[in-house]
Amino acid sequence: MDVFSDLIRGVRAHGSLFASSTLSPPWALHFVDGAPLTLCTVIDGAGWLVPEGRPPELLRARETIVVRGPGTFTFVDEVGTTAEPIECGEDCATPEQGGTRHRLGWHDPGGDAGGCGGGQMYGGDGQGYGRGNGPGATTLIVGAYPVRGEISRRLLEALPVVLRADDGGASDAVLDHLAAEVAVDTPGQQVVLDRLLDWMLVCTLREWFDRPGGERPAWWAAQRDPVVGDALRLLHAEPAAPWTVAALAGRTGVSRSTLAKRFADLVGEPPLTYLTRWRMTLAADLLAEQDDATVADVARAVGYSDPFGFSAAFKRVRGANPSEFRGSRRPSPAR
Repeated sequence: MDVFSDLIRGVRAHGSLFASSTLSPPWALHFVDGAPLTLCTVIDGAGWLVPEGRPPELLRARETIVVRGPGTFTFVDEVGTTAEPIECGEDCATPEQGGTRHRLGWHDPGGDAGGCGGGQMYGGDGQGYGRGNGPGATTLIVGAYPVRGEISRRLLEALPVVLRADDGGASDAVLDHLAAEVAVDTPGQQVVLDRLLDWMLVCTLREWFDRPGGERPAWWAAQRDPVVGDALRLLHAEPAAPWTVAALAGRTGVSRSTLAKRFADLVGEPPLTYLTRWRMTLAADLLAEQDDATVADVARAVGYSDPFGFSAAFKRVRGANPSEFRGSRRPSPAR
């Protein structure tokens, strides 16, 4: 398992907001939920994405922008548009509700009076609502991602608030599939859309991390190193193994000193320090998700035979002992 695959495994579309909107100007859609990650891509036409507290971003055909929450954003036909914003959020689609529950549309000056006009919204039920495509129409696809767990949070920390991927590259083929799928209404459509969104997000992030001159996280470049990349894959594949620097060096075919220096130079910390932080990230998710697991169970799962040693390491890395952390992740009782 490579680092990127591990970090993105908790970022999955599953009946989340999916919108294919054909919009005739003027229009303004306000995405109010502040989802951890929202992917926006334009099939045809163009529009402006206006993130909360940040400058507007022009989004042309075949371009994609990923917005990191919790800030909200608006998608408009032009900066300063006269259109009244339509809120897209709980009244539009939420993962918990399983998708769109309310009929929504946008004003389409070229449409019939009283019609819904302006766009087609898809939710977790795959149901569409309203169509419109007047002159200068823009077709927008939006996917909002819930991000659960501390593992995926490490990926979010490596991303800017607004991430742009221009047209071209591997994501173009995915975009073609997305455009074709939203044009039909067939059984299993939501499952296909979810997987295509996952594919699109992975391609977009990989291309952004690989762009020339980009500020990528240290672990991204380190994955490509023949020695450190192998070491990272071993640590992620076998986090509970009794690793020492010597054992890790033996598995990667270099000396202990070579591995230690090369790992620290590329990743920014020694191998066992990285391993401890990764184990505590895994432990945090186990504590939050498995109520029936004891602290000793979690300790063993991440490579600690002594629960006291595990608790000390967890508090050193996470700032709270395992029991305190678990309690802070439980929802407050309803009053």
